[in-house]
Amino acid sequence: MKILRYPSVAAEKKLKAIIGRDIDFRKADVQAVTRILNDVKQNGDSALVQYCQQFDAPQMTVAAIAVTPEEMTAAKTKVDRAFMRALNRAAAQIESFHRQQLPKSWVDTRRPGTLLGQMVNPVDAAGVYVPGGKGGNTPLVSSVLMGAIPAKIAGVPKVVMVTPPMPSGEVAPHLLMAAKKAGVDAVYKVGSAWAIGALAYGTKTIPKVNVIVGPGNIFVTLAKKIVAGTVGIDMIAGPSEILVIADGTADPEYIAADLLSQAEHDPLASAILVTDSGELAQSVKAAVEIQLSALSRVDIARQSLSAFGAILVVDNLDVAIELANHIAPEHLELQVADPMDVAPRIRNAGAIFLGAYTPEPVGDYMAGPNHVLPTAGTARFSSALSVDHFMKKTSLIRYSPAAFRKEAQDIICLATVEGLGAHVHAIQVRLNKTKG
Repeated sequence: MKILRYPSVAAEKKLKAIIGRDIDFRKADVQAVTRILNDVKQNGDSALVQYCQQFDAPQMTVAAIAVTPEEMTAAKTKVDRAFMRALNRAAAQIESFHRQQLPKSWVDTRRPGTLLGQMVNPVDAAGVYVPGGKGGNTPLVSSVLMGAIPAKIAGVPKVVMVTPPMPSGEVAPHLLMAAKKAGVDAVYKVGSAWAIGALAYGTKTIPKVNVIVGPGNIFVTLAKKIVAGTVGIDMIAGPSEILVIADGTADPEYIAADLLSQAEHDPLASAILVTDSGELAQSVKAAVEIQLSALSRVDIARQSLSAFGAILVVDNLDVAIELANHIAPEHLELQVADPMDVAPRIRNAGAIFLGAYTPEPVGDYMAGPNHVLPTAGTARFSSALSVDHFMKKTSLIRYSPAAFRKEAQDIICLATVEGLGAHVHAIQVRLNKTKG
């Protein structure tokens, strides 16, 4: 990793490259995903089976798309106690956090003669996409919990999960046990863009849903972007990113490990350290090189750090905070002497990790807050996946005759300015009948 002084021309150039690394949807990919979605829309299950046989499980049939109760029961015998203990703890803590997010319906009658309010209801059905991970060998269990638990807490009556099957046609048992723990109502063995199409349009086997959430590769992401509007989605997520603000009290080995925990995701992932200590900057650079050589995903991490990694040395933490708010990172670690003093000054971040013993993986798996976070600077205007993504709000409005007469002329005035005569008439016709 290069150490750069900030501000400087070199640092600004590096930041511009990092901030500008958005998802690039190639024209060929857009065309391919559009064809897949249209195929699923028109041909339903037969299209799903065709794609699944071609890319995932050669022996897949329509009858085998849905995971059976027998498969769910068998999964329990294929996982160990340590996994179940970790799963139970993670699920409990994720549930506890998200229960605090539940919005409530409300009514306001303070203005005489009026009733104004808001009804909050869950959507009728939600779909959770879960990547299979290297043919099922690295099942992304946390994606099941982070997607399905908030939906169940919201009260969604039907929560289904889609995930690509292993070549054998099975789903990794760890994913099935996570789905059971999270309260998923049905699991289907389909992945990629065709799974998103099935959730958006519905097939004979897979029900149409109202909201689709969950991470995936560029084809999944592009499919979600295309169907957004037909259904709700969580977000268009870009490559993972971390920004660490650290002072001279921080441990360089901890910081190096945390930077690499993001760099190993993807060559497009970003890992940045901002510090007011030149000595720490040098120590972290050395620690990164030592730890990098031991990684199984060393090539990916090295590409990421070379293209989108940086160590920025600033004059003071005020500059670091200003820079963090400008970048609006997905993950922001505060490895400083007093993180609670810095945190209130952070306006733009997906999640803030406070102190040396709160590395980003704590949030990925166990802490409770959702790990589906805004990327690519979108934390300036968007938030983590939450219970709200699975709920909709309906306004309530009621006027008495007296309240209507009191405001009628003002309504007529505004409608007249906008040139909407029928709006004026809808008020006037009632006003004429309620005089006196």
